[in-house]
Amino acid sequence: MVPLILTGSNNTDWSGSKAISAEDFSGNYLYYGVREFGMAAIMNGLALHGGFIPYGGTFLVFADYARNAVRLSALMKQRIIYVFTHDSIGLGEDGPTHQPIEHAAMLRMTPNMQVWRPADLMETAVAWQQALEHHTGPSSLLLSRQNLPALNHDAKAAERIERGGYILSDCQGLPDAILLATGSEVQLALAAAAQMTTLGKKIRVVSMPCCERFIAQDHNYQEEVLPNAVRKRIAIEAAASGYWYRFVGLDGAVIGLDRFGVSAPAAEAYNYLGLTVEHIVAALKALF
Repeated sequence: MVPLILTGSNNTDWSGSKAISAEDFSGNYLYYGVREFGMAAIMNGLALHGGFIPYGGTFLVFADYARNAVRLSALMKQRIIYVFTHDSIGLGEDGPTHQPIEHAAMLRMTPNMQVWRPADLMETAVAWQQALEHHTGPSSLLLSRQNLPALNHDAKAAERIERGGYILSDCQGLPDAILLATGSEVQLALAAAAQMTTLGKKIRVVSMPCCERFIAQDHNYQEEVLPNAVRKRIAIEAAASGYWYRFVGLDGAVIGLDRFGVSAPAAEAYNYLGLTVEHIVAALKALF
């Protein structure tokens, strides 16, 4: 039996999984081993053959090893789902060799690729459904290692999440400032907004699980979520910051990571690298 390698960490198998082996081809699950490029290339072949929606998983930082085949997935517009877990410094003590920084931006800048970085179970479920229904290119799901609490969703949340970016928490009237966040940093944005509210500021929090889907929305919807009149904006993501200036503009700010990570428990790494509620609140105050 081939060792499970990352299967247990990625949680990519399920109760109906049956391993394919040299002796038995009747299964539905391949153990690729430490072969990210081979995995992505084989999934390209499965998708091109037809009859399958292939998905495969590894740590996000190892997308580098799969990069050429992932790029071909996008170039050939194949419906393939990449499950990239351990998506930030939140993975902890494995340190900077395993902590992705530039990888989300690299995937987002790949034509035909849809990148989802969900903030809770609901956003993850919608991301998976949308990946299954995305016929004109691959999808990447960037998932955290750490557990994330459920957000406060209403009955129509799925429809808003499908749009890629939506108002998660709002204020009365036009906001004074807008916080944008993805994945594990959405909780930080909500906490910072709550603090600023006690100081008399009206703060909107936008969850942006899929930038590509939001960019594809009509202008009216984009204006509804990110009104042009509100120039005080801060984007928060535990990753390279440059991509986010298209949403916050030169008037706004980005709280991200433009350096490599550190080997430390997740909470200590976030604190050391400035991804904290206190830092976000200070950045908001600096805009006024």
